Amino acid sequence: MPELPDVTVYVERLDARLRGDVLQRVRLLNPFLLRSALPPIATAEGRVVRGVERLGKRIVLALDGELFLVLHLMIAGRLHWPGKKTRGTLAFFEFENGTLSLTEAGSKRRASLHLVQGAAALKAMDPGGVEPLEVDLAGFTSRLKAENHTLKRALTDPHLFAGIGNAYSDEILHHAKLSPIALTKDLSPEDAERLFHSTKAVLTDWIKRLRSEGIPEKVTAFREEMAVHGRFGKPCPVCGAPVQRIVYAENETNYCARCQTGGRILADRALSRLLKKSWPRSIDDV
Repeated sequence: MPELPDVTVYVERLDARLRGDVLQRVRLLNPFLLRSALPPIATAEGRVVRGVERLGKRIVLALDGELFLVLHLMIAGRLHWPGKKTRGTLAFFEFENGTLSLTEAGSKRRASLHLVQGAAALKAMDPGGVEPLEVDLAGFTSRLKAENHTLKRALTDPHLFAGIGNAYSDEILHHAKLSPIALTKDLSPEDAERLFHSTKAVLTDWIKRLRSEGIPEKVTAFREEMAVHGRFGKPCPVCGAPVQRIVYAENETNYCARCQTGGRILADRALSRLLKKSWPRSIDDV
């Protein structure tokens, strides 16, 4: 799923292309993409784009008359400029200076489009998480410890922090040398400060990297340059130990046991139960 760095680059590129342009037509190729009924989607046509913004992991096109087109790409949705019809195309947004298309890979249709009227309606779509690159240390720590969760869950909770998901939370925790299953209530002030600085460093670094690529069209959450995310079994770039993972549902947590958990291999709910006594306890057993 595109997260804060990816969406930030989308917003920057789209704002440069679309600000001041007129949205002439919205063509929906899949009726399930649109998740709002009022105002009608045709209301957006003929409106000038006043800017493109980010709302958590959502992309917002601000139009004349306090209308907002809100796009959530979810896991496999991507935007393309110039847009052309391909397999998985869900919509075309036709402007005076070109066409933007929205595609979604796979058979599941999770991407969504809303048209809302007024700033209050837009704010109601915000889960309320603080912006990781704007909050200070005190605010970051306060959010982190607002509830007792694992660090992985806290970082990816949109009600606590805006825009961080599965991929970048792995990278942040590796950078901070903290276990993904450590509990927020047990975090020392020194660890919380290290996590704060790691969050800003990782997100800022990846925004800079992605800016060189233009609009991020490739459907992937795994990048070769990442330290641990999507790199199960590959060497940790810091210590060389094989990267480990915990698989759950459609997600996985990747971590380095030597750098983050004192060498301990974390239990995978499915595999550790299956292997029982054969499940490795430490990185040295791998």
